[in-house]
Amino acid sequence: MYLNDPVDALVLQIQGSGRVRVTEPDGTRRLVRLAFAGHNGQPYQSIGRWLLDQGALRDASWPGIRAWLQQHPKEVSALLWRNPRVVFFKEEPLGDFDAGFGPRGAQGVPLTPGRSIAVDPGSMAYGTPVWLVSDGQDTGSAIVGAVRADYFVGWGAQAGELAGRLKQGLRLWVLWPKSAR
Repeated sequence: MYLNDPVDALVLQIQGSGRVRVTEPDGTRRLVRLAFAGHNGQPYQSIGRWLLDQGALRDASWPGIRAWLQQHPKEVSALLWRNPRVVFFKEEPLGDFDAGFGPRGAQGVPLTPGRSIAVDPGSMAYGTPVWLVSDGQDTGSAIVGAVRADYFVGWGAQAGELAGRLKQGLRLWVLWPKSAR
């Protein structure tokens, strides 16, 4: 599958999953869910971090990066190659039943907008109930450590705009059942 916009392809690579509207040769359209299937083992290199380090921009949110890319179209290809990590995808069925659900998380369960987070499995077991307090989220592929989480906002242009701007500290409590004595 090929995407028309290389920046959209990069966003899909960074997110690790997504939905793509496909136009078939006969003109019919369908929605496809692409799920993470693996990667090439290379480390993720943030193009936003690189642009900040170069002094090219001050706003390293996705809206800020997209604006810079639109203003510098001849530099898009070179910038995109700064991230050597390639993510591979598998197509998952997207039936009527689960069209309202998000991508599948590490447990294979569809994510719920505003209710699902990604965590470091070395610090917290998948499925552990938590209470999270934050003005936003801590984003990126470096979700490493005990108090780091990537908050699933949802899908679509509005969710993408919101998620692209969020990067704040958080407080996180693990909810353990009270032991019976």
